[in-house]
Amino acid sequence: MSDDDTDRSDPGDDDSGAGELGFDEYGYGGDSGGGRRWLPPHDPNVGWDDLTDEDLADMVDERSAETNLVPLGGPLDDEAARDGLYADDLAEEKALQEAEKYREGIDPDEEALGIPGGTPSPEAVALGIDDRDPGSAAGAAALEAVEAVLATRWPESKLDPSLDRIERLLDVLGGPQLAYQVVHIAGTNGKTSVARMVDSLLRALHQRTGRTTSPHLQSVTERVAVDGEPISPGTFAAAYREIEPMVEMVDQWSLERGGPKMSYFEVLTALAFSVFADAPVDAAVVETGMGGTWDATNLVQPAVSVVTPIGIDHTDYLGDTLEEIAGEKAGIIKGPQVDVTADLLNPNESVAVLAKQDPEAEAVLLARAQEVGAVVARAGREFDVSSRSVAVGGQMVSLRGLGGEYEDIFLPLFGEHQADNAALALAAVEAFFGAGAGRQLDIERVRAGFAAVESPGRLERISQSPSIFIDAAHNAHGGKALANSLREEFDFQRLIAVVGMLQGKDARGFLREIEPLVSDIVVTETTSPRAIPVDELALLAEEIFGPDRVSSGDTLTEAVDLAIDLIGMSNPTDEDEAGGEGIIVTGSVVTAGAARAAMGKEPR
Repeated sequence: MSDDDTDRSDPGDDDSGAGELGFDEYGYGGDSGGGRRWLPPHDPNVGWDDLTDEDLADMVDERSAETNLVPLGGPLDDEAARDGLYADDLAEEKALQEAEKYREGIDPDEEALGIPGGTPSPEAVALGIDDRDPGSAAGAAALEAVEAVLATRWPESKLDPSLDRIERLLDVLGGPQLAYQVVHIAGTNGKTSVARMVDSLLRALHQRTGRTTSPHLQSVTERVAVDGEPISPGTFAAAYREIEPMVEMVDQWSLERGGPKMSYFEVLTALAFSVFADAPVDAAVVETGMGGTWDATNLVQPAVSVVTPIGIDHTDYLGDTLEEIAGEKAGIIKGPQVDVTADLLNPNESVAVLAKQDPEAEAVLLARAQEVGAVVARAGREFDVSSRSVAVGGQMVSLRGLGGEYEDIFLPLFGEHQADNAALALAAVEAFFGAGAGRQLDIERVRAGFAAVESPGRLERISQSPSIFIDAAHNAHGGKALANSLREEFDFQRLIAVVGMLQGKDARGFLREIEPLVSDIVVTETTSPRAIPVDELALLAEEIFGPDRVSSGDTLTEAVDLAIDLIGMSNPTDEDEAGGEGIIVTGSVVTAGAARAAMGKEPR
């Protein structure tokens, strides 16, 4: 539906009565304007401003027939249920019961997929597992078997400049990546935090979401989330077994042409896209693995492309300069989709939302946007952080979005960089819904979305006494953000760093950034095959910190115990009050994830 043939009148002024539903009910406030609009979640081709009471009744009847429930994009509270958003023939008691199920995370749509609360999926039944139970022993065993198979594939730390294999697999699977709108996220730092913020905001605004991020902290299931929750081990295993024959077919096709089998990341990308299509979701938040142009995720047709801050990383594959790396990241920026099919959701424009960048990187990104005809929104220009202040458990921020000012937002994450990430995420969601000048998203829903954000492994406190934090920072840019956040948010008299890093990362740059804030450092070696050997990392740390400030532990457990000894405390708990001494476990996602698991934290 193009702007030329669609009436863009204000729903609130529509004599049809559609405006009586309340425009803010679907996330908007203020005056109407141009842009993309659809009724979430399952009929994107119907514009809100064209919706009549008769249209709504038809959709209610159709939805009620399918699930005995009419959720207009997400959970409904008791008041909404009583106000008649359910079919007339559905008893109020039943409506309230179903609304409560939504609040508890039980969705009738999830029955087919086998997400907890529904019935086991057919694939799970064939495997003899109940994929509704995240803690199922059979599901865990099935996942372990799948992971063993996946581990034989080309690792995601390598990049092959070709999309042939993933494109062929997705074609065989029926193009699942085209079944929903996509917010595509690339960049060097902050991708996962931004992805989680976008996901939370979309859910607060009545979208059913899928989210795929990488790498994972503790469990591979973290990479595929529906409605904000990782799918269960059993569901993951069943989803893999469903696509496995097609994966093997593409493997053979590639081998016959002298190419490699599908990579680990390619298979997981296809699995995620398939799970989202089966759910089904309304919107998918998709984080690239590495780069952009040749990333396996880059077969989506995004409504919004987001580029977080770009720095020097993955130089073996992306290049040694900011310009080269930005050129790879810029590959996710797409232009308007003109060759579309009627049953797919396609916007009339594509928007590139850019974080603040070094001039060299920004020039490359802007050139790409101009080349493909994408609309651009830039941090510091079209949107920004207006103000921020430290608060208990996070920070209070006010954000200047594309549609105006959003004040008094609680963000349960630490650091100026997370405030910047919040502004970026908000602009992306505004662009997704077509917000613009004078056309804001509902501020209460925005506040709720941000307040619910979780980003495990990002300056996350896993113990109170002593205060132990984990952070997945792994390069100079991340080290600087981490140091600034610790300095600003906490008044430590003494801070011990436990650091384990991977080969190919700028370990020297990272250590230099955290050195001024850290009293002592304990280096260790992660379980990753790409781990920097502990002796090698210790020598590098001694160059920067001096020998007297460097200790080492062969394992992460030994290193953390040594750090606790250095500050003279024992038996870390979650309950005691934090003191003036602390420990930060950092250097890689692997290090942060292992520390999180050691403290008994569940994968999120």
